[in-house]
Amino acid sequence: MEKAKQAQSCPECGSTKIEMDSSRGESTCAKCGLVLKESMIDLTQEWRAFDENQRSKRVRTGAPLTAVKHDHGITTEIGKGKGELFKVGAKKRAQYYRLAKWHKRLIKSRDRNLSFAFSELQRLVSQLNLSPAIHEKVAKLYEKAANDSLVRGRSTESIIAALLYTTCREQGAPRTLDEISKASGISKRDIGKTYRYISRKLIMRILPARAQDYVPRFGSLLTLSEKVQVKAVKILDEAAESDVTSGKGPIGVASAALYIAAVLEGEKKTQREVADAIGVTEVTIRNRYKEIVEKLGIKDEVEEKVKEEELQLAA
Repeated sequence: MEKAKQAQSCPECGSTKIEMDSSRGESTCAKCGLVLKESMIDLTQEWRAFDENQRSKRVRTGAPLTAVKHDHGITTEIGKGKGELFKVGAKKRAQYYRLAKWHKRLIKSRDRNLSFAFSELQRLVSQLNLSPAIHEKVAKLYEKAANDSLVRGRSTESIIAALLYTTCREQGAPRTLDEISKASGISKRDIGKTYRYISRKLIMRILPARAQDYVPRFGSLLTLSEKVQVKAVKILDEAAESDVTSGKGPIGVASAALYIAAVLEGEKKTQREVADAIGVTEVTIRNRYKEIVEKLGIKDEVEEKVKEEELQLAA
């Protein structure tokens, strides 16, 4: 520690205000001007780029390492382009085909499995409109499962779907089983079965999803304003404090809260519209709606709003 302090202070005046001048390659004391070091190595890039085209031409490094590719983005392979092959002789062309074939054969089965799994993951992330953070987290979990031999004898698609369902809930952006099942083509029963197996083996403890986490997603599906979504979250918070939502499915509760908030804010949606967009039954929404408005004491206010809008439509 003593040496580090001495190195960072000026030997003449003892000041710790040391300035670095990268253009001159010098470090000087800001108080007395003493040059502490000179002819320092410049570690910054020596080229400049004024647009993306220049940058891509001049850069000499590849893309950063990423967990969403089976090789982390650093493996090389024989190119698939055949446009230049007609310029070489028949022997060289045959050699190229043999090298490409053996290169493909020598890839480990684990890498082939990861390559297929990550391409499926990319498709689901794109279809479900998920964030890069969720994409990377699922890729890491799948690679861990593959290293622990948990994917052997099981459908790759079902494992990816189960890990997506788990990670979305953990990251506070849950997707329903119906959404993931529809996107992946795997039945809800298989996803649930794989989810329980993977979470047990990887020691993943996921808390039940909160109804509040579904509000932004469902609000977007119903094209409701941010004001309505904020109101729905407030209704859910009050309902949770009153112990109305305990033991109830978060999807049904969130749907009912959005319906109530839309009515109160003048952006009324029918219960059928909410049910069709979210994928729950009208009976579920009706039951949760009745429980919430009665417990929060806003039944008369909501029903009055509904009547007003019905009269406006009739007029």
